[in-house]
Amino acid sequence: MTDSAAMAFKPRKTPVQTRSTATVEAIHEATIQVLLNQGAKHLTTTRVAERAGVSVGTLYQYFPNKQSLLFAVLEAKLNNVSEAVEAACALSKGKPLATIVKNVVEAFVDAKMKRTDVSSALYRIAADIGGPELARRLNQRSQKAFETALMTATDATWRKDQFAIQMLHAAMAGTTRSVLEAGATPKLARELRHHLVLLCQSYLVAVLDQHHEVFRSNI
Repeated sequence: MTDSAAMAFKPRKTPVQTRSTATVEAIHEATIQVLLNQGAKHLTTTRVAERAGVSVGTLYQYFPNKQSLLFAVLEAKLNNVSEAVEAACALSKGKPLATIVKNVVEAFVDAKMKRTDVSSALYRIAADIGGPELARRLNQRSQKAFETALMTATDATWRKDQFAIQMLHAAMAGTTRSVLEAGATPKLARELRHHLVLLCQSYLVAVLDQHHEVFRSNI
């Protein structure tokens, strides 16, 4: 999906006043509840407005159709994940490589596993509401923050390797989605957190070893 096509799902306007923000938040939560209880097929602007306790006219001030409602909820979810990763990266600067990876991976998993029912429901409809393009843009933010943090590792010299960062993020996203689709019990979520940290730490150590071997061979 192109950027212009994805923009068709964007809300009409962004709330600027406290009251407007509260209204939009209520609409977001109502959209989630209708999605979970009745499914995307039966989600309508009328049902969402009733659930949110607002008029359909008020809802239309912000969202022109059901696709824009679902897009807004997905965007908020993915933005929360990006912000969690960026915060972990900021707090991890100047620490050992293993610590940076652990903090970032755990922040990613925790953000994804917050309200697992919502995450699973959004995964099922993401492709129909501009999800891939939205995820691509927000993933770029996370990847940039992660690479910036890795550059500050106190026990390793990280050479810029965009492909390695993309692979790392793909591993994080893919395994997390797999667990969500399998039914993310608390035990599974804990196992994911632990094993994904080990996977990512081991992968980055292997990448660093390869970089050093190439450097030595060029001397």
